[in-house]
Amino acid sequence: MITRWIDSGLLRDFKSEGTDAHRLCTIEDGWVERFGGDVLISFKSVLARKRLLEELQTWADSVNFQVRRVFARLIPTKSERRESPALVIGDPSEGLQTIATEWYLRFGIDFGTGYSPGLFLDQRENRRYVRHIAPKRLLNCFAYTCSFSVYAASTGASTLNIDLSKKYLGRGRENFALNNLSMFDHRFIADDVRSVLPRLARRGEKFNAIILDPPTFSRSPEGKTFQVQDDFERLLISALGAAERDAHILVSTNCSALGVRALEVMARYCLKETRRAATFHRPLRLPDFPPRTGASSLWLALR
Repeated sequence: MITRWIDSGLLRDFKSEGTDAHRLCTIEDGWVERFGGDVLISFKSVLARKRLLEELQTWADSVNFQVRRVFARLIPTKSERRESPALVIGDPSEGLQTIATEWYLRFGIDFGTGYSPGLFLDQRENRRYVRHIAPKRLLNCFAYTCSFSVYAASTGASTLNIDLSKKYLGRGRENFALNNLSMFDHRFIADDVRSVLPRLARRGEKFNAIILDPPTFSRSPEGKTFQVQDDFERLLISALGAAERDAHILVSTNCSALGVRALEVMARYCLKETRRAATFHRPLRLPDFPPRTGASSLWLALR
């Protein structure tokens, strides 16, 4: 009996809320995610890949779920060895793009342009929280394909999106277009967040919401490295310089060494250093993610 796959009730719940991008299954050596009609298997071993593929077929039959295509990617021990997912089941002549929906917002998915297809599913509840607080101005650091900004823009916010990659920012613009959102009052800057934040503070730019979900490790074109365990603290201090008095700041990471408790300790230190005060809010647990999986996240509500 399969016990790790989501049940038909949860599948119906996702459909009723306009979401077809979510986790289907999690095991010790891998997981399975859905993006529209396509499925992505992430695995750490060949045996895990084989098992998940076999169980996917059984589960899909049991809940009457129609799988369009199946992609698979190896989870490497080192990030520089990451490769784009490979097509396992489906028509190889079709394009590798699709569209996924999340609370009726649309996001472009591309299985052929890198390790990640374009939407981090473990940030779903944090994206919904952005819609809930409805900020006037959102600063999206490490913006990737700008999904947080799409949520903010859908409530009327202006946004500033910063990422080292022009390619990903371009896909962010495409996500705006998919949702018929005007580009007016939305900026996209391909630069190092650590360089941009001090410039914003010097110019007196302030934001009601700031997203800090940095990669565990990155390297700029100039060779400057970012290591989340070493640099997150300085990053948050810089971000506080661009935060309105009542701003909300998301601190989030997939680094296994930085759990929610560690994020809270770091946040308290940074608040003390900048003479700011805040209350803390943890996002609701995602029903499709087992406990202690996915990103660690904490919201700071400044006061």
